[in-house]
Amino acid sequence: MFSFKGPGLKIFASIIAAIALIAGIWLTFFYSAGYEKTTATIISIMDDPDDIPIEGSNPNRIITVEYTVEGKSYKAVLDSDSPSYHEGGEVEIKYDPKNPETIHSGIGFGIYIMVAGGVILLVIIVLTVKKRVSLNKLKETRGEISYAPSEKGEQRELYFLTDLGTPKYGHRIEDKNRKVLYEAKMTKFTVANPFGFDFIDHINNKTTPHMIGHEEETDWNMLLIDNHYTFTIDGEDIWKHLKRNGITVESKFASDKVLTTSYSIFRDGEEIAYVEAASQYVHEDDAEEHKIKSKVPVQGFYRIYTGERNLDLLFVVILAFARSGATDDRGGSRRMLFNSL
Repeated sequence: MFSFKGPGLKIFASIIAAIALIAGIWLTFFYSAGYEKTTATIISIMDDPDDIPIEGSNPNRIITVEYTVEGKSYKAVLDSDSPSYHEGGEVEIKYDPKNPETIHSGIGFGIYIMVAGGVILLVIIVLTVKKRVSLNKLKETRGEISYAPSEKGEQRELYFLTDLGTPKYGHRIEDKNRKVLYEAKMTKFTVANPFGFDFIDHINNKTTPHMIGHEEETDWNMLLIDNHYTFTIDGEDIWKHLKRNGITVESKFASDKVLTTSYSIFRDGEEIAYVEAASQYVHEDDAEEHKIKSKVPVQGFYRIYTGERNLDLLFVVILAFARSGATDDRGGSRRMLFNSL
């Protein structure tokens, strides 16, 4: 599989742009190499009967020209068009001296696709440099990501929610009274580069900027049709980031609920939370009102059972599953299946 967004979009666009640039250069400078120039007369212009134009646009035109090579007259269809072309008008062409019936207008389509390919490549280079500058600036002003040490408190039930219906969707952790304790608000939406986010710790009144990459999905292996799902946080793969910060996750299907994934989250070998996927109505009273407490969960919504006071790293762990669609801490789904057996 291939992700047509973020890095995947850049790779795809780069390939298309490179093909266009090479094809444009060949058509413009090499296709008619060795051809000779002459002047042709436009003898007829007619609409292409096989062309179905888009509403509001003009159909393609078939432009036939006549020219003479070594005293012999030839007729051929021109491979270009211009509003200035009219019957009886003259146009400069190039012909193949080995086969005079083969002609080229000398301007053609090549120049346009060459310019288009070059512009796209330039945009990709600018975006890539801009991304690198933004990451370096973020690290210079904020330093490497650090998390508060684990601190145990009273066991409580919390709720992780994801905004729906908007491309600038964020995430938050609420308590039973719907008070937002921790959230991530998108500050910058982009198509190819990472999103800008503010992570807001309302308990400690702390806001930290981050750059969250687009979600990526790639083939991982053939066993059980497993895929790899990931994204980056400040330029680092989210799963490597969690491992580097001592996080491991045991994921499996909840034993008492159909198709509900559960996660036991450990930090440096000590369990800090138990999390279950939920419907978009994560609060029990909402779920009961909508009669969907046992229905199939929606990606990005979870119930959290934890005694952890500091929510910053726990929030990032749940964010990893909410945004990527993965079900285990390597970014896949196979391990969860094995854990559930």
